Amino acid sequence: MSGPGLDLTADAGALTRQIVDIESASGNEKALADAVEEALRALPHLTVERDGDSVVAHTGLGRPERVVLAGHLDTVPVADNLPSRQVDGRLYGCGTSDMKSGIAVQLRLAATVPEPRREVTYVFYECEEIEAERNGLGRLSRAHPAWLAGDFAILLEPTGGIVEGGCQGSLRVEVIARGERAHSARPWMGRNAVHEAGAILDALRSYRPRQPTIDGLQYHEGLNAVFVQGGVAGNVIPDECVVTVNYRFAPDRSQEQAEAHAREVFAGFDVRVVDSAPGAPPGLGHPAAAAFVQAIGGEPRAKFGWTDVARFAQLGVPAVNYGPGEPSLSHTRDEYVELAQVRECEERIRAWLSSPRA
Repeated sequence: MSGPGLDLTADAGALTRQIVDIESASGNEKALADAVEEALRALPHLTVERDGDSVVAHTGLGRPERVVLAGHLDTVPVADNLPSRQVDGRLYGCGTSDMKSGIAVQLRLAATVPEPRREVTYVFYECEEIEAERNGLGRLSRAHPAWLAGDFAILLEPTGGIVEGGCQGSLRVEVIARGERAHSARPWMGRNAVHEAGAILDALRSYRPRQPTIDGLQYHEGLNAVFVQGGVAGNVIPDECVVTVNYRFAPDRSQEQAEAHAREVFAGFDVRVVDSAPGAPPGLGHPAAAAFVQAIGGEPRAKFGWTDVARFAQLGVPAVNYGPGEPSLSHTRDEYVELAQVRECEERIRAWLSSPRA
């Protein structure tokens, strides 16, 4: 094993800085995974497993309930924002918010809560920020589902220290308008597919997204064009125009229902599914989730966007998002995390893990 060591006796803010300064853009997580594995293997109360650059550690105390704490090791590519720098209680740098501060919280809890009142599994996985087939949590769910077994899961994505329930599903489709080619000097001899695509854009402009309430949380759907492609040459009437549409749907709809809805909206056009990911219900009615929300305090809100809580939902494990960092700063050049919030998240989860089960 190689790479820099991590000092788990440092406070959560200082540990975050150590982790941030180990560059780990997607596909390059080995040095950080090595450091995490080495630090965890030094803790005698944990059993540690590794698959690729994903590391899993778990307690074995005979408790009747197990919680999974999960976070991804990778970041988007560095944008001249490493090494990290600390200014007025904020730590700036690539991955500070998304989500190396959450990783620091996990490691601090692993080191400082040797006898939690609930069994705990700590999951650190690679390749969350890139294509789904490389996602480390997805691979673990297929190859080692027992490693992810639990009664409740917390994904330490940045949420500003507020519990965010579930996540939206995401569907990407290509809506195809067809025409007939002709010379642009004789356009009446053809049919312009780009002009035909105007009806697709009209449907999007007039669309009114649902805002359903699920488990007391209000979601806000969205149906939006993200690409438009059409044209053959500067003197040719195009015979095809493709509008790529992203549908963010609430978790009360399945992927199949979302696809059916998209086909209904764009009736009369060819609709081709490019990518699809399920949403995840909030699961706040589960006793462990309810106890966690009560311990954390504040008013939970719906997660706008897709996260890996959906993978836990597919495994039958209710999950929420909760972690330090402001989501709107993710992937930005000036990304930062409030160090006080990192410490607060650590203390709140520690108190919950240490408290008797309800």
